[in-house]
Amino acid sequence: MDILKELYHGLLAMSWLEGFGVFFGVLYIFFAAKESIWCWPASLVGVSIYIIICYQVQLYAEMGLQFYYLGTTIYGWWHWRNPGKKGDLPVSKMKPIQHSLFIVAGLILTVALGYILVNQTNAQLPYLDSFTTIFSIFTTILVTRKVLENWLYWIVIDAVGAYIFFQRELYLTSLLFTAYVIIAIFGYVKWRRSYQKQKG
Repeated sequence: MDILKELYHGLLAMSWLEGFGVFFGVLYIFFAAKESIWCWPASLVGVSIYIIICYQVQLYAEMGLQFYYLGTTIYGWWHWRNPGKKGDLPVSKMKPIQHSLFIVAGLILTVALGYILVNQTNAQLPYLDSFTTIFSIFTTILVTRKVLENWLYWIVIDAVGAYIFFQRELYLTSLLFTAYVIIAIFGYVKWRRSYQKQKG
């Protein structure tokens, strides 16, 4: 009950800025799951808002991630763009060795970044913040290339992100990341069907 009470008061006290950030975040993931190019304009607005929010709550690795998202948003928009055609960029899959390298490299960089944040900043939840930052950097590249398994990684990343933002009393953003987990599941199913259709 105490958690629900805190959540209720947090929602009442949320800033209009966080509200707009959540709105555009939902639009981004919704359009991405539908393979719609409109995910990228929504991402551009949402990312800009969360740069400010992350600075305010001292999540510096997450703030750096948002700057990275600005670049990948532009790249993804360009890579998906193909006037007059829909879904021209095919969905692809990773090989087992690629998954292994992806995970090992991500964990090594997570520990390294977390160590730096612990010793050089006043960052909150430095290792969890580093985990979501590093793996989000890697996974965003998979989204821009329409790699199917990006959704599986996002399920884990967003679940951890929901916990982080809840701990920093950004309750609406925590709910947003919980919704991301659910949408990521549907996104995986949708993209898998597209992949199977391509191969069929």
